[in-house]
Amino acid sequence: MRRINTRDFRVATRTTSREINRRIALNLIREHQPISRADLARRMSVTRGVVSVLAHELIEQELIYEGATGETARGRKPTFLHIRTQDRMAIAVDVRFSKTYLMLCDFSGRQLALEIYDTIFAIPQFVKDLAVRVRRMLKTQGADGSCEGMGVVVPGMVDHRTGLILNAPALGWRDVAIRDQLAAATGLPVQIENSGRASAQAQLWLEREEAAGTQSFIYVSVSDGVGVGVVVNGELVRGHDHIAGEFGHMPLSLDGPRCMCGMTGCWEAYISNLATLSRYFGWNLSKLSSNSLRGAGPDSFTVLDLVARARGGDAKANTALQSTARFLGLGLATIVNVVNPDSIYLAGEVTTAWDLIEGTVREALAERALTTAAARTPLRVVSTHEYPRLRGAAALIAAPTFAAPRVA
Repeated sequence: MRRINTRDFRVATRTTSREINRRIALNLIREHQPISRADLARRMSVTRGVVSVLAHELIEQELIYEGATGETARGRKPTFLHIRTQDRMAIAVDVRFSKTYLMLCDFSGRQLALEIYDTIFAIPQFVKDLAVRVRRMLKTQGADGSCEGMGVVVPGMVDHRTGLILNAPALGWRDVAIRDQLAAATGLPVQIENSGRASAQAQLWLEREEAAGTQSFIYVSVSDGVGVGVVVNGELVRGHDHIAGEFGHMPLSLDGPRCMCGMTGCWEAYISNLATLSRYFGWNLSKLSSNSLRGAGPDSFTVLDLVARARGGDAKANTALQSTARFLGLGLATIVNVVNPDSIYLAGEVTTAWDLIEGTVREALAERALTTAAARTPLRVVSTHEYPRLRGAAALIAAPTFAAPRVA
């Protein structure tokens, strides 16, 4: 039961019900394509005539198209409906402490071009360089006229309404406004979001199978930092000041290692890629500054290398991974106790060792979970090969097409 906000609402009009039905039809087509009008009518529990009108309107809006004709034992052969994605493009940008990832994809999240380069931290240079790379990628791929926008994700707190980056400690960006600068430099509409929330949004909108039936879940991305997205009843939770979901900075211990945010004992300081590598090499994480880490080249040792060593029998590498796994499970238990989601999605390089660490993660989760059922919360690993954070950036542009109309 949701209370109507009498200070922020939109009054229903005569066209509201038609718009809601169009969005329902659009999402059913997305989840079940290719789908015939007859099948769509059955799923919506309406007549063929109603579906024909809705499909015609969606085709006119260039949101769907008619594909191949199917076979039937008798009667009229069905024409299958598909979501129009192939000729609708988006630019996705994932800004990390170590690298920046730039991708051109279609509205289904399918990668068409990818570029990875060292992150630039000075804002004027970052904007200028990214704009050059975007224009070059669009021109090379012949997508100048079909790109509908650019989504940018960063490891920090973002006011998605204004595009203001409130605080991205790893990047050294606080109260930074780059959305309008990027829009002016590229000629594209630009959306900016926290990487964890964007990844959760991609899981909600771009996945056809599991996510279609999962309305409340947590998305945890472990990389240079820790990004967390919270989805409750099919809606991304942002919070009053747009910092909801910052579980990466909840303290596991007040006496723990120093985090890049400046505080001590944050969950991120225990499970990030840097934390895992620090255990292996014996680094003092509290004494490492961000500036001392920015010179790492593309051939530097990574968590993927660490996983490979663990698989090769390196006991020290395995110990580092198991320690990270335990802290990961303890933090997940807190999230489960607070939010009680249907499931938790896990992404990041450390999950490539899931077969090695799953038992430790689940054991630590069960140790702190308040109920037996909570301890059994499904944990689902997202493939790192799909660049989930980039898919999240793309979802910033593609997902609004499918969102439910807001009324009351």
